[in-house]
Amino acid sequence: MRLLLMSDTHLPKRAKKLPEQLLEEIPRADVVVHAGDWVDTDALDLLESRSRRLLAVYGNNDGPALRTRLPEVARAELGGLRFGVIHETGPAQGREKRCAERFPDLDVLVFGHSHIPWDTTAPTGLRLLNPGSPTDRRRQPHCTYMTVTADDGRLSEVALHLLPPR
Repeated sequence: MRLLLMSDTHLPKRAKKLPEQLLEEIPRADVVVHAGDWVDTDALDLLESRSRRLLAVYGNNDGPALRTRLPEVARAELGGLRFGVIHETGPAQGREKRCAERFPDLDVLVFGHSHIPWDTTAPTGLRLLNPGSPTDRRRQPHCTYMTVTADDGRLSEVALHLLPPR
């Protein structure tokens, strides 16, 4: 099962549209995961219309129109793994311990908010993934997204994709 992970798209404030490279990945994905901060419902409508399956949450910059359509935390079993999605996990220091305590029933937690790509594993085995942002790199050298494969209870082919400058 191929997953496309993204977060913090901030459309249309940080960019007018999603990058073409990212849009080309959508039909290749069995599940598209978005970890919040859409800002506008148009991006949600676009991903709902193009994705085979969308697993998504709202973020701190998302208003009532998005919060009525999306949960704060989403969960799904994908490829034999228990996935969770949330926008914000707090400071980097202590993140693994804090998330493992909050989500003891998950194998993988996808999050956003910082725009900083992140891939670590808590001592409990919880894998934490932040795909960064495909539209707003902030202080990072590149805008980014991730792809992963989940099959038979294993996560593999975790790839961070760097997008060309706009």
